[in-house]
Amino acid sequence: MAGSKIVEFRSAEAEGRPARVSGRSDKPAMRTELVEKASEVVPDVPMLINMVSKRVRQLNNGRSPLIPVVERLGAADIALTEIIEGKIVIDEGEGEGGEG
Repeated sequence: MAGSKIVEFRSAEAEGRPARVSGRSDKPAMRTELVEKASEVVPDVPMLINMVSKRVRQLNNGRSPLIPVVERLGAADIALTEIIEGKIVIDEGEGEGGEG
């Protein structure tokens, strides 16, 4: 496209600022190392996103974590850790007309 510019974004950490998600400073951002480890367990990125999103909704609606939470973790970090530890797995039959 004529006249278009490439804009470079720098992370908050690169500028020495704490990371914030959606302008909310009360919630920690997802930890990069957890995302990387979970993507080794579930290499299909859209599937991983769906799994994390569904589990975050469950946790936010009052479901208990399947792992011991020993430090202040956000719901997404808990979901990622559960995936890494094999507590949450893909239900292969869920997408085939099941009511999952």
